[in-house]
Amino acid sequence: MRIAGVVGAALLALGPAAGPAAADASPSPGASDGDAAPTRAGTSFRTATEIDQGQRATARASAGDYLYWSFPADAGRRPTVRATVRLPDTHAAETWQLDVYDGLRRRQACQYGANTRTAAADASSVELACVLRTVRAWSEPWANDPLPGTYYVRLTAVGLPASDRGLRVDAEVRADSEDMGGAAAVDGSLAEPLVPGVAMETEEAEETDSGTPAVLSAVEPDGGWASGWWSDRWVWTAAGGALAALAGVGGYALTRGSGRPPRP
Repeated sequence: MRIAGVVGAALLALGPAAGPAAADASPSPGASDGDAAPTRAGTSFRTATEIDQGQRATARASAGDYLYWSFPADAGRRPTVRATVRLPDTHAAETWQLDVYDGLRRRQACQYGANTRTAAADASSVELACVLRTVRAWSEPWANDPLPGTYYVRLTAVGLPASDRGLRVDAEVRADSEDMGGAAAVDGSLAEPLVPGVAMETEEAEETDSGTPAVLSAVEPDGGWASGWWSDRWVWTAAGGALAALAGVGGYALTRGSGRPPRP
């Protein structure tokens, strides 16, 4: 009986402590369950909601908040990010901006699309788009070329009037990419994609309990990184080599003659 009483007292003592532990284990603002479309957005680069390409992510927020998402982009592909913000019935003119950053948190310029737009006072929504340059497998250290890895999307209102701060808005974000083929292929490649956590492993924790490398970001393209190593550049190279060989054989046949010595 005394042992049962000691165990019961210990469980009662652990009860209050279990509450904060459960709260700490709760998902971050950018987390989602399973393969369901995310319904939240992160508030910084570290808490950015991870989404897959082609996945539609939504979030309900307040005007003036910074909303963050992240998605993977592999070499040889040209990413496109689209965002739609649904505004309340009554609001002033608002300017919304969509920014995309690479794995080094360098802001990437949009090749096409309007990543900054102003919604009139009577507008019910505003749509933004940003088509990035083709992701390169390798680049010079001084260049600002987009490289394979995790890309961050930031959506926010700039120059927001004081009367509109805190108004409820609904945001929707989608990231896609287009395979640019062998025209975008380069000779070099990165040793590792620019994914958060790849370079943060220590000697004490080189592997997790599951035996896989400790990486902070779990999002990767379908088929894994560098899945687009095969491109039509290989086809054109092989075809060019075959045509060169045929041209060499034909030229030799035309220039070698009949093989008989000329008559005196």
